[in-house]
Amino acid sequence: MKKSTKRYSPFSVALIGGIIATGATFSALCPAWSRPASDSLKDSPKLIVDQVWQLVNREYVDSTFNQQDWQAVRQRLLSKNYSSKEEAYAAISNALEILKDPYTRFMDPKQYESLTRQTSGEVSGIGIRMQIHERTQRLTVVEALENSPALQAGIKAGDEILAIDGKPTQLMQIEEASRLIRGKVGTVVTLRMGRRGQTAFNVKLKRATIEVPTVRYTLKQEGNRRIGYISLREFSGHAAEQMQRAIKNLNSKQVDGFVLDLRGNPGGLLQASIEIARMWMDKGAIVRTTDRRGGNELTHANNTALTQRPLVVLVDQNSASASEILTGALKDNKRAIVVGSQTFGKALVQAVHQLTDGSGVAITIAHYYTPKGTDINRKGIKPDIQIDLTKAQERQLATNPKLLATKNDPQYARALAVLSNNLLAQPLQTQPSQSASFPSTRTKKF
Repeated sequence: MKKSTKRYSPFSVALIGGIIATGATFSALCPAWSRPASDSLKDSPKLIVDQVWQLVNREYVDSTFNQQDWQAVRQRLLSKNYSSKEEAYAAISNALEILKDPYTRFMDPKQYESLTRQTSGEVSGIGIRMQIHERTQRLTVVEALENSPALQAGIKAGDEILAIDGKPTQLMQIEEASRLIRGKVGTVVTLRMGRRGQTAFNVKLKRATIEVPTVRYTLKQEGNRRIGYISLREFSGHAAEQMQRAIKNLNSKQVDGFVLDLRGNPGGLLQASIEIARMWMDKGAIVRTTDRRGGNELTHANNTALTQRPLVVLVDQNSASASEILTGALKDNKRAIVVGSQTFGKALVQAVHQLTDGSGVAITIAHYYTPKGTDINRKGIKPDIQIDLTKAQERQLATNPKLLATKNDPQYARALAVLSNNLLAQPLQTQPSQSASFPSTRTKKF
C-alpha cells in the first residue's frame, strides 16, 4: 500500500463491500487531500469539514453530485461555527446525505478504526473463537487459532472461560468478553479456565497480533469423489494468502473438484478478489471499473491459476460486491458453475480516507462491471442453477451450522450433483471473455 507524501497522508482504501463496513481492497486509488484554502481553518473543527468536502468534490463518481450545488454546500458548511468535533461530524453526515448514496459516509475515529481493523484481517488478542454454550450457557472456547498465544498456552476447544482478569464471565455476553480479552499488543490478560476432569486453573497470555481466519476448507469424501470444500467469509487483507494455502493443500490431496462457498460473504478488499480470481483462472478479464470521467480500467488474469479442476461457486442474496466480482469473473469466463440464489447487487467502489483527527470518510469513486460488461448494480448475478432456500431451510441451517455443506444443505447438494455430472466434471477451459465495448478504455494487466 502506498502512502502519500503530502501533508495529511490520508490512508486510502478502495471499498467494494456489500455494506461499507466490510469489503475493501488496499490501493492507491486516491491521492492525498490538499491543504485547506485558508490557514484560518487550522486546528478548527472546520478543518475536518473542509477535508471531507474537498475529497468528495474531487473523487465522487457522480460529477453532478446528485444534481446538487456542491459549491453551495461548502459555503454553507464553512459559514457555521462548530463548538466541537462532534457537531462538525454531524454537519458532515448531514451534507453527505443529499448525495443519496448509502456507501458515501463519514466515520468517527472509533468507526474508522473498526473498519480498518476488519479489512486488515487482524486483531490484537490471544487467538480464540468462543461462544456461549447452548446447554451450559457458559463462555466456551470453540477453537484456539493457529500460531496464537492461546494455542501455545495449551488452551483447547471445549475449555470454559470462567473469569477474565478476575471478572467472572457468568451471564457475560460475547461482545463484553471480546472487549476484555482484546488489548494492546504485548500486554497480558489472565484467564481462569475450566476443563472437564480438572480443577480450574489460571493462564496468563500475552496479547499479540492475530490473523483472523476468513478461509475455512476441508476435504469431503462424497461417494467415490473427493471434493475440496472452501468457505470464504470475507475478502480481508489475509484472504488471498489463506485461499492460496487452501487450494494448494487440497490439490495435494488429489481432489476431483472444488466447491467455493461465498454465501453470506458481504465483500471485502478489491485487490483480494482480483488475486483470488487469478488463483482459479489463467486467462480472461476479471473486472472493469469506470470512474467519473468515463475512464475505464480492465483487470485480467495472468496465467497464475493454481488448479484447473472443476469448480462450483455457491452464492446467495447476501453475497455482495467483492463476492460478486469473483463470481462474475468465474461465471463470464466459464471457469465455474454458479449455484444458489441471486446475489446482492452492489457494483460500486469506494475509497476510504483517514482524516487528520483519526476519523474517516468513504466515497464512491467508481462503478464496476463483469467481464462481459454486465451492470449488476441493484440486480445481482443470476446463478447458472438457481436454488432458493425456503424459510424453513434457512432457519434449519442457521440454527444448526453443522448442516452447512452436507447433503442436508440443498445448495451444496446441488453443487455435488453438478460435479458428478460427467460433462461438467471435466476440467473447464478458461477462455478470454468477450468483453463489452467501452469508450476510452485503459487495459491494465497486473
